[in-house]
Amino acid sequence: MKTFSEKIWQDNEYNYRASYGFVPNIHAYLHDDDEARDCMLVVPGGGYCMCVPHEGELPANVFFEQGMNVFVLTYTTDITMAVPLKKQPLNDISRSVRFIRKRSDEYKIAGKKFFICGFSAGAHVCGSLAVHYGDVKDVDPELDMISNRPDGAILSYPVITSGEYAHIYSFQTLLGKEPDEKELEYFSLEKHVTSDTPPCFIWQTATDDLVPVENSYLFAEAMRKAGVPFAHYVFPSGMHGLSAADSQFFSMWFGGEYAFEQLHLAVDAVKRGEGVDVPPERVEELKIQFPDEPGGPPEGEFPFDKSLAQDVGLWPELAKVWMSRV
Repeated sequence: MKTFSEKIWQDNEYNYRASYGFVPNIHAYLHDDDEARDCMLVVPGGGYCMCVPHEGELPANVFFEQGMNVFVLTYTTDITMAVPLKKQPLNDISRSVRFIRKRSDEYKIAGKKFFICGFSAGAHVCGSLAVHYGDVKDVDPELDMISNRPDGAILSYPVITSGEYAHIYSFQTLLGKEPDEKELEYFSLEKHVTSDTPPCFIWQTATDDLVPVENSYLFAEAMRKAGVPFAHYVFPSGMHGLSAADSQFFSMWFGGEYAFEQLHLAVDAVKRGEGVDVPPERVEELKIQFPDEPGGPPEGEFPFDKSLAQDVGLWPELAKVWMSRV
């Protein structure tokens, strides 16, 4: 396996105010051969506050073992919840698709299918590209000529709607506490599915404790009405954040810490008194949440039902079959 990281923006192209020195990047997991393979771009969730590692490297390894060349996108987030992200995460994923496609010969994906797979808020990033790809112009004229439309999207326990069933904290971080109604409408993804939306594979659990399962149903119904091919799986039980839901996950697997880069930079800056527009109460919350001497990984058995691997854990194989038919 060949692994490496690449920044997707040049220094003069990226100007998010609360970046704290972070530049969005992709982390590659490529087969060490000359075979052209389908590409997967994995987009972790984290409520737009962070990119959580277990929704990056863990599914990336699963797709790699399925024979794909894989990238994990660490996009713009804001743990301080002080500087609304607006369209920056959408711009990040659009740029990453174009960036990777420009290097399709180097990355051994030329002529093959390009998929994106997001989890929770990361699925909202993916879904935003799926419905709004035509809106996103790249500041680099050469890259702007390259398609940013994925061939298909996997939306895992997705944040979809800004309406009744919204995950409110994701939208507060994305758009601020007093968002414009037009912004809320734009990022309520079920309202923007058209016949040009790429095919989607959607999965969630009925008992999701953070993002209401209605999010999945709303998007699937919009896909059905638009006549877009899709698959929709709702498993009967399981908490939010199951990622690959395989034996590695249930063994309390840890890895892919590179996804926390911006989180650490932001928290360190806040502790130094250099946070951007961070209110005092949020400063104190972050100091408590991220102490200077954090404990290690939790010990003992995973506190959830490992039998979920027997049904929820089948989603990557179901997705593999679906991708073969796209």
